[in-house]
Amino acid sequence: MSVSKSLFGVFFLLVISVSVSFAQKSKAQLQQEKQENLRKIKEAEKILAETAGKKQNTLGQLNALNQRIKTQEDLIGSIRKEINLLNEEIEENNQIIASLEEDLQKLKKEYAAMVYAAHKANQGFNKLTFIFSAGSFNQFLMRLKYMEQYSDARKTQAEQIVKVQETLVTQITLIESKMSEKNILLAEQLQESKSLTQLKANQNQLVKNLQQQENKLKKDLEERREAVAKLDKVINDLIKEEMERARLAEKKDSEASVKLSNEFADNKSRLPWPVSGFISQKFGMQNHPVLKGIVINSTGVNIQTKENEKVKSIFAGEVRIVAFIPTVGNTVVINHGDYFTVYSGMKDVFVKTGQKVTTGQELGQIMTNKDGVSELKFEVRKNVTALDPQQWLNRN
Repeated sequence: MSVSKSLFGVFFLLVISVSVSFAQKSKAQLQQEKQENLRKIKEAEKILAETAGKKQNTLGQLNALNQRIKTQEDLIGSIRKEINLLNEEIEENNQIIASLEEDLQKLKKEYAAMVYAAHKANQGFNKLTFIFSAGSFNQFLMRLKYMEQYSDARKTQAEQIVKVQETLVTQITLIESKMSEKNILLAEQLQESKSLTQLKANQNQLVKNLQQQENKLKKDLEERREAVAKLDKVINDLIKEEMERARLAEKKDSEASVKLSNEFADNKSRLPWPVSGFISQKFGMQNHPVLKGIVINSTGVNIQTKENEKVKSIFAGEVRIVAFIPTVGNTVVINHGDYFTVYSGMKDVFVKTGQKVTTGQELGQIMTNKDGVSELKFEVRKNVTALDPQQWLNRN
C-alpha cells in the first residue's frame, strides 16, 4: 500500500468517526425522549391510581388507563429507536473493522515484500559500494537520497501497521460494548412489552365493565351536556358584552387590546399548559369512548390531572368572570384582547372579576368529582369562535 493510499484510509476513518459522533447526538436525544416518557408514565400511574382508588369503573379510569398505555407504547418506541440506532452503529463498526483488517493484511504483505527485497539486494551487495560507485557527484547524491527514502518508507510502513492494529483493537472493544448495550435494551424492551400486554388486558376488561353501565353513562352524559350548555351561554353572553365594550372603548384602550391580542396570537403553540396531565377529551366532534353511536362535540379539551392540582393562567390578561356551574364546578374566564381562555372544574378560586393576572399565575385548585376524577375543561376562543386548545399549547 502506498503512503498516499494509507493517508486516504486514515481520512476515511476520520470521516467515519465524525458520523459516529453525530449518531451519538441522536442517541442522547433518544435517551432524553425515553426519560421524558418515563416521567409521563409516572404521572399517568399517579392519576390512574387516584381514579382506581374509588373501587369502581369510570370513564376517568378508562382515560387514565388509555394514557398509561399510550405512554407505555411511546417508551417502547423510544427503546426500539435506540436499538435501531445501535444496529446502525454496529454495522458501521463492522465495516470499519473489515476495512482495517484488509488494510492491515495489505500493509503486512507490502512490508514483507520490502524486507525481502532489501534482504535479497543485500546478498553480495554493499550499500557503500553502490553509493560510491556513482559515475558523477549528482548520481552519488541521487543514490544517497534513494537509500534514505527507501529506509524511511520501511519505517513508515511499520508505523502504519502498528497504528492500524491499535485502531482495530479499539474498534473491536467498541463493538463489544455496543453489543452489550443492545442486549440490555432488548431485555428492557421485552419487559416493557409484557407490561403493555397486561395494560391492554386491563383496558379490555374495563371497557366491558363500562359497557354494562350504559344507563348510568348516558345519564351522566346528559347531566354533563346540560351543565356545559349553561356554561357556554354564560361565556357567549360575556364575550358579546366584551365585544360591545371594545367597540365603544376609547382609542387608547382599543390599541392596548389589539396589542394584547397580537401578543397572544404570536405565542400560538408555545403557551404553557394550565395544569399538568394529559388530554382526556379532544376538541371538536368525536365518538364516545364507550357508548356506541353517540357523538360528543367539545368546545375545548379536558385535561385529566392529579388531585388538588393548581390551575394556572396560560397568558397575561384580565379576569372577566368567575362563575359556579353545578356539575362543572367553578369557572374563570380571562380576556386577552380578542382572545379568551376558559378554565372550568375548580373547587376553589384564587382570583376575582376585574383582576389582572400574569402568565403562570394560580387561578384556583382543581375539583375531584365523586368518581375520583380530577379534570379541567379548558377552552380558547377568539371572540365567540371556539379554537382547538391543543394548537395553542406547547407540545409537552
